[in-house]
Amino acid sequence: MFEALHEIGGVLKYGIPEFRLPNSIVDYEIEGLRKMGVKFEKDVLVGKTITYDDLHEQGFKGVFVGSGAGFPRFMDIPGENLIGVMSSNEYLTRINLMSAGRGGDTPVMHGDTIAVIGGGNTAMDSTRTALRMGAKRVILVYRRSEGEMPARREEVGHAKEEGVEFMTLHNPIEYIGDEKGHVKAMRVQRMELGEPDASGRRSPVPVEGAIEEIPVDIVIVAVGVSPNQLVPRSIEGLDVSRRNTIVVNEETMQSNIGDLYAGGDIVRGGATVILAMGDGRRAAQNMARQLLGE
Repeated sequence: MFEALHEIGGVLKYGIPEFRLPNSIVDYEIEGLRKMGVKFEKDVLVGKTITYDDLHEQGFKGVFVGSGAGFPRFMDIPGENLIGVMSSNEYLTRINLMSAGRGGDTPVMHGDTIAVIGGGNTAMDSTRTALRMGAKRVILVYRRSEGEMPARREEVGHAKEEGVEFMTLHNPIEYIGDEKGHVKAMRVQRMELGEPDASGRRSPVPVEGAIEEIPVDIVIVAVGVSPNQLVPRSIEGLDVSRRNTIVVNEETMQSNIGDLYAGGDIVRGGATVILAMGDGRRAAQNMARQLLGE
C-alpha cells in the first residue's frame, strides 16, 4: 500500500479528531493488516514520485485507487486569502496528524473567536476541535436551517452540548482584514429558505439589506471537498466524470482500465468511511477473481 503522507491511516488520522476516533484504534487495525502481510510504503505520491506504469514495471497485476477527496473547496468571496482563513482540511490535519493538538511543534493558529463555515460532519469536528484548542467562542455559520444540515444529528447535538453557537440561515459574503492582512471580521448575509433545489432541499435566498459584521480571529471553511485529481490525471485513458471522480462499475468497482479498481471518495465524491470500506472489500473480491482467472 502506497501512502502519500508520513503516517498510515488517511482521513482516519488527519481528518477525524482523536476524541471521535482515537489513534490507538486506527493503529491497532493497521498493525493487524501488517501482521497479515500487507506492506506499507509511506511518503510515496502516486502520479508524482511513481507512476501507474512504474507499478506495472514493479510487477503489480492489480491496482486499487483509494486516494479520497482531499481537495478543499472555498466560496470564492472577498478576503478568503487573508491570514487566518483556512480550510477544515488544513486545520484538522495540523492538529490531528501533525500533533499540534497534542503539544507537538506543528504551528497552528489560535484565537478567542473562531467561525466555522458549513453544516456537515467535518464542520462539527472543526467546531469541537476549536473549543479543545482553547477558543472562547465558536460560531457555526450555515446558510440553510438546522433541519437541512447534512451532519448527523448526534454530531449536531454534541456540538451544541459543548457550547458551539449555531448561526443558521446566514452566509458569509466577505472577510475583512487588519493592516497586517489577518482576518478580523466577517460580513454575513441573513438568508431565508425558498423553493427546493435539485437535491430536494429548499434553496437559501438572501434577505435584502440584512447584513451583519461579526469580529473573528480565525475562519475555518468546511463547505465540502473535491476528489484528489493527481492519480486520475496521471493515468492516460482512465474514464473520469465531470466531477473528477473515477468512473467504475458499481458492482465490481472496476474502471475502464482492466487492472485498475477504485473506491471511496475518489469514486463517490465525498461519503463515509463505512461506504469506502465496503467499496474496498468489493473491489478486493473482484480483483482476486480476476487475478485467479475465476
